[in-house]
Amino acid sequence: MSDYYTEQLVKKRPDAKDLAIKTGLIVLTVLTVLIVFIFPVGLILPILAIVLDVIMFRRLNVEYEYLYVNGDLDIDKIMNRAKRKRMFSMNVSEMELLAPLDAPELRLYQQAKAVDFTSGTGQAREYALILSDHGELKKVIFEPNETIIEGFYILAPRKVIRK
Repeated sequence: MSDYYTEQLVKKRPDAKDLAIKTGLIVLTVLTVLIVFIFPVGLILPILAIVLDVIMFRRLNVEYEYLYVNGDLDIDKIMNRAKRKRMFSMNVSEMELLAPLDAPELRLYQQAKAVDFTSGTGQAREYALILSDHGELKKVIFEPNETIIEGFYILAPRKVIRK
């Protein structure tokens, strides 16, 4: 038997929070440069602010990678195409429901804690994955391609709603 394997990369668009952080960092850097003109001793402040800018700007450049292998879904956060961090992992046996975000079947799970791993563009079809994690309901919002949805459907057809 061969493995059912697929991966998908989704680039996150900067949202209002990211833009506010970037704007704040730039304002802080400009202020530290102005402080140097008033107090020449504070030359280290602009250097520290620029280093902080570089680090934070890199962290705000985010992509999500969905990796589906034989019923296991892993979602990794990739920062600046260099650093990878595992954000979410689950098996199809833990799944309660996989449905489009606008499906009426999701009304029962409105109180579930939601985690968003989407691009934020609104262009792709967003799905909600409901699972029980140690008795607590979780809602994972992501943008799977048809291959990932088909993989879940093969293993748990009654728990997957396709549209």
